[in-house]
Amino acid sequence: MNAITRTDFAFDGQISKYTGKVRDVYNIKDEYLVMVVSDRISAFDVVLPEGIPYKGQVLNQIAAKFLDATTDILPNWKLAVPDPMVTVGRKCEPFKVEMVIRGYLSGHAWREYKAGKRTICGVEMPEGMVENQQFPEPIITPTTKAAAGHDEDISKEEIIASGLVSREDYEQLERYTRAIFQRGSEIAARMGLILVDTKYEFGKKDGVIYLMDEIHTPDSSRYFYADGYAERLARGEHQKQLSKEFVREWLMANGFQGLPGQQIPDMTPEIVAGITDRYIELYEQITGEKFVEGGESSTSEEILHRIEKNVSECLKQLK
Repeated sequence: MNAITRTDFAFDGQISKYTGKVRDVYNIKDEYLVMVVSDRISAFDVVLPEGIPYKGQVLNQIAAKFLDATTDILPNWKLAVPDPMVTVGRKCEPFKVEMVIRGYLSGHAWREYKAGKRTICGVEMPEGMVENQQFPEPIITPTTKAAAGHDEDISKEEIIASGLVSREDYEQLERYTRAIFQRGSEIAARMGLILVDTKYEFGKKDGVIYLMDEIHTPDSSRYFYADGYAERLARGEHQKQLSKEFVREWLMANGFQGLPGQQIPDMTPEIVAGITDRYIELYEQITGEKFVEGGESSTSEEILHRIEKNVSECLKQLK
């Protein structure tokens, strides 16, 4: 198994390339974006040293399914999925905030709550809650989109006052966020899962708001298994979950939280294979479909050649 941790393509019409924590995004004529979802994995805003085979394919294909399942709520950027690891879409001007929505007190929100805070992003959290308890209704806790380093919590009022997003657009983003989360929760419930929290990114093109990037993947979302949730909650036990949180927990247990001076623990082949298995498990659980490895490619060079060929053919058809 070979992980794709770096790409360096030169497509026809390519203007620039942006390398994110996980994605390599190619700007084609300022009209299209080619988003290659690599096998890189990040946690605590740090890219870990080892890639995770098939992770990029899992993320790309889950996102494509959920983008297709929400087109009646709002348009999205996706135009084609020419390769298991690639989505090609329209280039939009992104909003400079990420819309995080939480149905349960978990992860970052729980860590803040446990530290004594009862307000997050200007939103009040009820007293007396326990970890992984459901909120009376989902709360929206946006963050800034950092070009590098950590995204920062920010309130609705701060976003509007600073001019990051207009009030009209922001309130529309909130409505879209709640509607997409509701749809994702319904789909997850049918598959025996609970969609705990997630984040969405939006952009604008020709005055229209589009849903962008990935949605409802294990990188952007947290899922619990519904079976046994109430019993585990009552006993104060950890929930059985499918998300990237297990990677964060493994790192924390080995003394790493992305803080200065901390060393990333050794990612052995067994650790890497275990993470691959968890990503595939989530794919199969959330889609109800058997995961099929993309193509017959096996080496990194063959996979990169496959991607280049598939994307080039796609771009010819978009001309």
